[in-house]
Amino acid sequence: MAGLALLLTLVAVAIGVSYLALPYFGRFIAQSIGSTVRSRTLGRRELLLKRANDDESTSAPTLNKDRLAKGECHGKPTHEWDGVIGFFHPFCNAGGGGERVLWAAIRATQERYPKALCVVYTGDHDVDKDTMIANVKNRFNIPLHAPRLTFLYLSTRDFLLAHHWPYFTLLGQSIGSLLVGWDAFNLVVPDIFIDTMGYAFTVALSHFLFPDVPTGAYVHYPTISTDMLGSLDSSGRGVNAGSGSGWKGKAKKAYWHLFARLYSWIGGEIDVVMTNSTWTQNHIKALWGPTRQKRRWTKDVSVVFPPVAVEELEQEVEVSEESEKSRRRDILYIAQFRPEKDHQNIIMAFAEFLRDRKTDAKDTPRLVLVGSVRDEKDKMLVYKLRVLAREQHIADHVDFVIDAKWSQILDRLRTSWVGVNGMWNEHFGIGVVEYQAAGLISVVDDSGGPKYDIVVPIDGKPTGFHAKSPTEFAKGFAKALDQSPSETLAMRKRARTSAKRFSEGVFRDSWNAQMDRLIQLRVTPRGERQKLRLE
Repeated sequence: MAGLALLLTLVAVAIGVSYLALPYFGRFIAQSIGSTVRSRTLGRRELLLKRANDDESTSAPTLNKDRLAKGECHGKPTHEWDGVIGFFHPFCNAGGGGERVLWAAIRATQERYPKALCVVYTGDHDVDKDTMIANVKNRFNIPLHAPRLTFLYLSTRDFLLAHHWPYFTLLGQSIGSLLVGWDAFNLVVPDIFIDTMGYAFTVALSHFLFPDVPTGAYVHYPTISTDMLGSLDSSGRGVNAGSGSGWKGKAKKAYWHLFARLYSWIGGEIDVVMTNSTWTQNHIKALWGPTRQKRRWTKDVSVVFPPVAVEELEQEVEVSEESEKSRRRDILYIAQFRPEKDHQNIIMAFAEFLRDRKTDAKDTPRLVLVGSVRDEKDKMLVYKLRVLAREQHIADHVDFVIDAKWSQILDRLRTSWVGVNGMWNEHFGIGVVEYQAAGLISVVDDSGGPKYDIVVPIDGKPTGFHAKSPTEFAKGFAKALDQSPSETLAMRKRARTSAKRFSEGVFRDSWNAQMDRLIQLRVTPRGERQKLRLE
């Protein structure tokens, strides 16, 4: 009996030791693999740095070099740190708001740390470096310093696409991000790794493989959120509304809850977390906060509002009694043609608005839909929207402007009256800020960033209107168009004042504050880093 008790005790101790030692053993294996990957890519790293130095020495004088010589940038001192910063953004040529953040972040980093090498991991094989830099300049008016920027091309980006994972798409794409991350690290291991697209699993992989590499994440929207879970109910909103009924719906809801737990655990492995809005921050804190507190990551999740060309719009678009004479009573919607942007809802609202309004044909307002088209699905969506406009008998009053250049967008902002955003839980809403900076009267969905951060009162007075249903949007259009001239101009000026909070300068300073934290972590011995995380 005593012998059996001793045997059971030994077995229990062995199981306990194994359970406790398993995480440490797993981390040891991961770090050993990471060390091998780093050694294998060291030659490419040195080649990239040498090429950057050679290009720097032979290039013509640039703004960066002038600032480096003066030792300052926008009143802030530049720094001598000369390591490699990896930006994980596999779709960097997409031309959307997320890409504007990426390029503005790189520009800010180049100004603050002019000797650092910025590496972008991308899957855009059809675009070379010179073309990419030209595209950034043309689309966003953001100049980049070419010698200190390089692109490494991924061969596995397709694993990130939803059609590659027809079932369990959330989990599949997250697994795909691990494969693409592995691809990136086998190209070169950076000194600092930053994800700017929302692939938290890739950041966690970096942490496990290379614990000495500080990690950052700029989160545009959580991969899963409590709002998303609630949207499965019959009373929910969004593209998944009502899909939680029946056994399939219940299974989907259970799967999403399990994925949310996994996502929460992953978020605890990131050193510096930034979000683009208060709405995103609240969801990330709810999901990642408990895990981060347990792991003593006491630094709060920071809101770093995306950069918007506020200064440029203020220069290009006049807001005055004189400029009111050149504005047409158009309703402008700037958004990529994707299902979640809910163009259909806005077309229905515009049709209802026109039915309730008696005007001459020549005085009838127009709905102008401006957006980019990425693929055949987007083209099909535009086709369906055109059909819907015809079915609602408003096709003659709806304009589609596809893949507009910045100069075209500027002209629309200069001459339109109302700016609309119809997406439910838009995580931020760069287009809405552009409306405000250009003095448009905003009518936006009563949710997300447009509600909590952008279209908010100034001095207790409104800067726009909120709506949910097509009927509410139609009423919002009527309110925006039927105000007195004096109140309209006053609201335009309040909106422009509100937009100053989202300028490129504000973004630059906020971004560089977080970049300083990452570089401080990098240059601090590993044993002392926890102190920085607690400060």
